[in-house]
Amino acid sequence: MEKRIINPWTWQDELSYVQAVEVKNPTGTLYVAGQAAVHADGTSSNADMRTQLGIAIQNLETVISEAGYESGNIVRLTVYTTSSEEFINNCFDIFQQFVARHGMKQAVTLLQVVALNETLNVELEATVVR
Repeated sequence: MEKRIINPWTWQDELSYVQAVEVKNPTGTLYVAGQAAVHADGTSSNADMRTQLGIAIQNLETVISEAGYESGNIVRLTVYTTSSEEFINNCFDIFQQFVARHGMKQAVTLLQVVALNETLNVELEATVVR
């Protein structure tokens, strides 16, 4: 697999994402459903967004690993949140640590939604290649 990053500018570097990722010759593509702060027993977390983001990241990493892929090969990530202001002001450092830990270069979209399932307030949806 070959990945080519397209960044006409440099300002996005501080935000831990890229403008576009071109993938050539992949041997597989994994489309991961939204992963949120749902515990192994299926119950939703009622913790604050910062804690929920940590759990959602762990769940995303688990699904990717179980499928035989690597989180570093996430090429598209959509973040759904019930408050983009809270995500940016209180959780963005956790997001950046996740990206840095895996050396990710991914396109990202952050969306504020009215609600997520039950008590959830952040969800991560990803496309991963190998």
